[in-house]
Amino acid sequence: MQKKDILSLSFDELCKSLDEFGEKKFRATQVYQWIWQKRVRSFEEMSNISQGLREKLSENFFFQTVKIAKPQRSSDGSCKFAFALNDGNVVEGVLIPAKDRMTACISTQVGCGMQCTFCATASLGFTRNLTVGEITDQFFVMDKIAREQEGKAISNIVYMGMGEPLMNYSAVMDSIACLTNPQTVGLAPSRITLSTSGIIKNIIKLADDKFACNLAVSLHAPKDMLRSQIMPINKTNPIAKLSDALAYYHEKTGGRITIEYLLLKGVNDSIQNARDLAEFTKRFPVKINVIEYNPHDASSYKKSDRQTLDEFVGFLKKLNLIVNVRYSKGKDIAAACGQLAAKNKKK
Repeated sequence: MQKKDILSLSFDELCKSLDEFGEKKFRATQVYQWIWQKRVRSFEEMSNISQGLREKLSENFFFQTVKIAKPQRSSDGSCKFAFALNDGNVVEGVLIPAKDRMTACISTQVGCGMQCTFCATASLGFTRNLTVGEITDQFFVMDKIAREQEGKAISNIVYMGMGEPLMNYSAVMDSIACLTNPQTVGLAPSRITLSTSGIIKNIIKLADDKFACNLAVSLHAPKDMLRSQIMPINKTNPIAKLSDALAYYHEKTGGRITIEYLLLKGVNDSIQNARDLAEFTKRFPVKINVIEYNPHDASSYKKSDRQTLDEFVGFLKKLNLIVNVRYSKGKDIAAACGQLAAKNKKK
């Protein structure tokens, strides 16, 4: 019988498994507390569990953990981690300290299949989805480091690392359920942000599932022709239908949507582009994050100059839109938005 990853089991699934072993529910509670509250990653460490049950657990389950293969610290305090997976693949995560928060940026896939022309991760292609255990363990590893080295726990999570979260829907939702469970980490849903390139059918599914976290959409161009050039996913998920999906999402959840807009010099940074972006946002409340482009070897794009950025942002603010300029951290270690490429990935 093939072993299962115990980190991917919900509490109810763990109860069912232990019931099949002839164990009572309180044993499942004990095991669950060892895994998620005491954060052990070995059955032998579960000292109040009988040796017989520990042996059964070991025979039927394993821990799908991640291991730090290569940490890098930026001059701005951010820290990027290459996480080695059990099959030899590598994904990356970033720990971002700030005065009032500690943010973990985590990955959901090995590589990415969205083919966005400005993104380093896209150059890797898609290898596979991460499991619930591999997603949540990135958080636990970085949280341990944050506590030990920075003196505070992770307060916020952004699903903005490698991969498209909505193409790994089930595992991502299960990982969020785990991290927001009061019996585990107990993070408030408002502390978690999921970023998507705009997978329409799964944005609708988020709405129907009453998604309680924050939703961010990487738009980057407000018209189909341009967006399809820089984001091929737009060919099957066009602007008009994306707008319909986001309006539906707001209607169902009441949530304000974050629009992420990466400024590319001479590509999408004109005042007309800003006017079109403002038009796109009329159907639902938004917050716009204008993002400074971070160059990398796999792309020929350049970042917009400061005057162009200021004019773009100023135009939007005159329309009373909520606009923030996001200057990415970790650029000197290729840890900023769009730079995660796991150059030491499995060969």
